[in-house]
Amino acid sequence: MASTPPKDDEKQGSAQQSNSQPEEMARSSSTNDPLPTPSWFTPKRLLIIFCVINMINYVDRGTIASNGVNGSIRTCDDKGICTSGSGIQGEFDLTNFQDGLLSSAFMVGLLMASPIFASLAKSHNPFRLIGVGLSVWTLAAAGCGSAFSFWFIAICRMLVGVGEASFISLAAPFIDDNAPVSQKTAWLAMFYMCIPTGVALGYVYGGLVGGHFNWRYAFWGEALLMLPFAVFGFVVKPLQLKGFCPVESKKALTSVETVSAVTDDSEASKLDGLILVGGDGISADELNKTSKSVGRHSILNQFSRFAKDMKVLLVDKVYVVNVFGYIAYNFVIGAYSYWGPKAGYNIYHMKSADMMFGGITIVCGILGTISGGFILDRMSATISNAFILLSGATFLGAIFCFAAFCLRSLYGFIVLFAVGELLVFATQAPVNYVCLHCVKPSLRPLSMAISTVSIHIFGDVPSSPLVGVLQDHVNNWRETALILTSILFLAAGIWFIGVFLHSVDKSNDESECQVSTITIVNRKPLLDGNGDESF
Repeated sequence: MASTPPKDDEKQGSAQQSNSQPEEMARSSSTNDPLPTPSWFTPKRLLIIFCVINMINYVDRGTIASNGVNGSIRTCDDKGICTSGSGIQGEFDLTNFQDGLLSSAFMVGLLMASPIFASLAKSHNPFRLIGVGLSVWTLAAAGCGSAFSFWFIAICRMLVGVGEASFISLAAPFIDDNAPVSQKTAWLAMFYMCIPTGVALGYVYGGLVGGHFNWRYAFWGEALLMLPFAVFGFVVKPLQLKGFCPVESKKALTSVETVSAVTDDSEASKLDGLILVGGDGISADELNKTSKSVGRHSILNQFSRFAKDMKVLLVDKVYVVNVFGYIAYNFVIGAYSYWGPKAGYNIYHMKSADMMFGGITIVCGILGTISGGFILDRMSATISNAFILLSGATFLGAIFCFAAFCLRSLYGFIVLFAVGELLVFATQAPVNYVCLHCVKPSLRPLSMAISTVSIHIFGDVPSSPLVGVLQDHVNNWRETALILTSILFLAAGIWFIGVFLHSVDKSNDESECQVSTITIVNRKPLLDGNGDESF
């Protein structure tokens, strides 16, 4: 039996009804539904869990560099008597170049995956992304322990970097959200304090396990330590980052956008099982093709959104100045960590330069990082005050470190260099505070990711070989150390520019969820007919 077409006024009423239902769904999902509030989590528990995860990450860095795990190459004397190598280098008979590649292979995965995880945070729950990343990290660490060739362990090291990328991009925003207002920088300081602590523990852990058992057990032990946290990321009720829609809202908003994308600039109604668009009937197959087109359009939108977000970061003067200063700072710190012991041995003839520089870096790294966070909180944590602390602490630290390398006395050098490093490490919490607060909440993961990528690509990665080239040219370790240290004055100068920039704390800007809802409400009418059938 043929159905009679609806009258014009009935069409309008039907269109208004179907249009109002998606709007109400979007509103209710984004504004009325409460955000997920896991009862088990307290802010302090979150901080402790993230600190432990961060420490395990950096224990791995120290482990692969330790003599017990990294080992030594097979050597032969003039008489033809050979001694078998030890650790990774000895078992796979690696050259020093190959061995050096292993120590930095994780950086490839880290730098490539950091922006990806930061972008995915807009369409997937960030807490679940951390769980995915830690799962990759756990499997990759276990793979390192089961490696049968150089290339296999190199690939596993890259995957370790991929796993770490999710955590470094998303952990700091979570901590910033849950920290007490008066202690935000101090909490960030406790998180970043785990970096020098983890590396130091990694040296000890790798030496003990590799020396008493086998280097493979060190990686298997790391995987077992991280496994509970990887599982935890999936089983616990996920936390929600400020500035992002809850998962339920994202689904509702995506549904509304998908339907409206099909019907933009057209009049639509349902009649006898056919969808009429502009008066022409289309079949289900044609609708499926349209849906695939919408899917491709969604992917393009993801790239477009990433490009727009990158543009926002690159035109933000506060962010750019902060990262430029961080790059110069990290250039020096990276070269210190690699060449410091050798420079100390050649300048002051230290018998245990490794232990001396390592001990100073660990103690000053922990104390300096915590102190910087607490000082900024006492000053009143603002972006302007953060730049004051960054420039002041770096400038004073540069003076002490520069003066230390000018001294002839070993004991005088130790005292001045320790004070200098204490001041220099006070920048860790303030510089990341600026990265988190100079952008709107939804951009914080990308802000942290791009900052991390930049300080490695332009900072500590090229600094070691460039300082080596400089030393080959001047052939004087004291002069090389002084030239390197002078770059800290450049970092202090760049951060000092930030004091005079107009800075606004954007951490309380409206969420993306609210913006999306307004956009959807203002769209053209959606499919006519029963709203339930549209979804």
